[in-house]
Amino acid sequence: MTPAQSGSGSASARLAELGIELPSVAAPLAAYVPAVRMHDLVYSSGQLPSVAGSLVATGKVGAEVSAATGADCARTAVLNALAAVSDQIGGVDEIERIVRVVIFVASAPDFTGQPAVGNGASEVLGEIFGDAGRHVRSAVGVAVLPLDAPVEVELVVQVRSRPVVLPA
Repeated sequence: MTPAQSGSGSASARLAELGIELPSVAAPLAAYVPAVRMHDLVYSSGQLPSVAGSLVATGKVGAEVSAATGADCARTAVLNALAAVSDQIGGVDEIERIVRVVIFVASAPDFTGQPAVGNGASEVLGEIFGDAGRHVRSAVGVAVLPLDAPVEVELVVQVRSRPVVLPA
């Protein structure tokens, strides 16, 4: 369902319908910025599944963290990435489409369900942006993530192009 099909014409209206409030942008953990715009693309830094400055879970998916909790973490992390992008461009309604999502999953050695964990991020983007939320994606198992987070998410979005108005 696209935002227009849901009775709203904007991503911000769809967020409100879904009862989702984007979080404040967290301060980076090191020497980087939360998001950077390059022409009509905006790249987020990796975002962790944190709420109000605290991780919602820690540990490896497939060991201390269930796949379902991992998917919830991916959802939280992508909303943090969306907040970083939104802050960079002046709001979610400036997003034309979601281009790429990368999900890093701190995985137990025998865990192979990274794609299902990544669906936590992909599905919420589809709920918010409809067809414009469909994207390319990688879901990669890794040994460890910062602060022992189970998931980290990066986002690339295309921003709406605005006509340039030259002075008369």
